[in-house]
Amino acid sequence: MNVRFQKTPRGEIAIMPRKEYEALVVKAAEADEDADTARLVARARGEIAAGAPLLPKHVIDRLAKGDNPVRVLREWRDVTQLYLSFKTKLSQGYISDVETGRRKGAAAALRRIADALKVPLDLLVSA
Repeated sequence: MNVRFQKTPRGEIAIMPRKEYEALVVKAAEADEDADTARLVARARGEIAAGAPLLPKHVIDRLAKGDNPVRVLREWRDVTQLYLSFKTKLSQGYISDVETGRRKGAAAALRRIADALKVPLDLLVSA
């Protein structure tokens, strides 16, 4: 690296060719990205160790696309609305209304659905 230092009234500065400086900036950005990725992986491992479900890619893709999370997760768990109704003590019509968007779903009802599907509540609640 071709760096020279120069004293100024405000302190010492480093002077280097632009190409070397830009390469240094890129390398620093890559290191930051690697650190961010490492933090995300560590967080995910912690959540999995704590019992968070591992969702298949096709489920994540449907959720990311905006499909109704209750329907997506119910279908992933391979249960019918009637079964979910039985497990949650909510009517099948209520579950249908939540899945189609006719109802938002009360927090307590969504909690019961999340518990029955064995998923975190935040997967069912829109941001």
